[in-house]
Amino acid sequence: MSVPAAYFSIILIWSTTPLAIQWSNSGEGFLFPVMARMVIGLILCLALLAVMRVRMPWHAAARKTYLAAGSGILGTMLCVYWGAQYISSGMIALLFALSPLFTSLAAKWWLGNEHITATKLVGILLGLLGLAAIFSSGLTLGAHAANGIAVVLIAVILQSFSLVWVKRIGASIPAMAVTSGALMLVAPALLLLWKIFDGSMPHALNVRALWSIVYLGIFGSVLAFSFYFYVIKRMQAGQIALITLITPVSALWLGHVLNQEVIQQGLWAGTACVLLGLLMHQWETLRNIKYIN
Repeated sequence: MSVPAAYFSIILIWSTTPLAIQWSNSGEGFLFPVMARMVIGLILCLALLAVMRVRMPWHAAARKTYLAAGSGILGTMLCVYWGAQYISSGMIALLFALSPLFTSLAAKWWLGNEHITATKLVGILLGLLGLAAIFSSGLTLGAHAANGIAVVLIAVILQSFSLVWVKRIGASIPAMAVTSGALMLVAPALLLLWKIFDGSMPHALNVRALWSIVYLGIFGSVLAFSFYFYVIKRMQAGQIALITLITPVSALWLGHVLNQEVIQQGLWAGTACVLLGLLMHQWETLRNIKYIN
C-alpha cells in the first residue's frame, strides 16, 4: 500500500472512531466494549497473519516494539473508554488533536531530532490555551466532565509517547506483525481486567452498540493500527500526528449531526486555538507535504 492511501485511511477511520466509541458504550460499564473490541481485533489479526503468511518476528527489537505499541494501546484505550462516559465524541477528538504537540516534545526529549523553533513554540502555547478553553467548557458540564477531559488527556500523552517509543526502537517489522504483537498483549490484559472488575455481560446491548464494537474491532483496531504502524516507519513523528489537524473538525461535525451533541462556546474557542496552534506548529511540515509518498 502507498503511504498516502494508508495516511488518508487513518484520517477516515479516526474521524469516526470517537463516535463509534460513544455508541459502543451500553451504559453498563466501559470495560466490556473495549475488551470485546480488542478480542475481535486479535482474532482478525491472527486470521490475516495466516492468510497473508506473515511470520511474527520474536527477536529482541520485535519484542520491545510489541511492548511499546501494546502498552500505549492499553493505556490509551482504558483512558478513552472511561472518559467517553462523561464527555462527547467531538471533545475526545479535539483532545487528540493535541497529540502533535506532545509528540513533538516527546521526540525532542527522547529522539533528539525535533527542533522546536519559535513558530512551533507559539503553536504549543496556542494549543495549551485551547486546552484551557476545553477544560472551561467541561467545567460547565459538571465535575465528571472535567475528570473525563483530564483522563482522555492522559490517553493523548500515552499515545504520543508510545508513537515515539516505537519510532525510537526502529525495528524493521511488518505493520500487521506489530499490530498483532501489540494486541497479543492488550487483549488478554483487558480480558483479565474485565473479569476481575466486572465479569458480567451487558444485559441490553442494542444493535447500534453491537455493530459499533464490531466496526471498532475491525477498522478502528486492526486496519487503523496496521496503517498507523505502517506510516510510522515511513514518516516523521510530527508528520504522522498531522492527521489530527483534520479529524477534530470531522469528528465534531459527525457527533453534532449523528449524535445530536451540543457544542459549547468554549469548545468552539478551544477548537480554534488548537487548530491554529497545530497549523503554526506544523507549518514547515505542511509546506513539505510532498514527502508523504
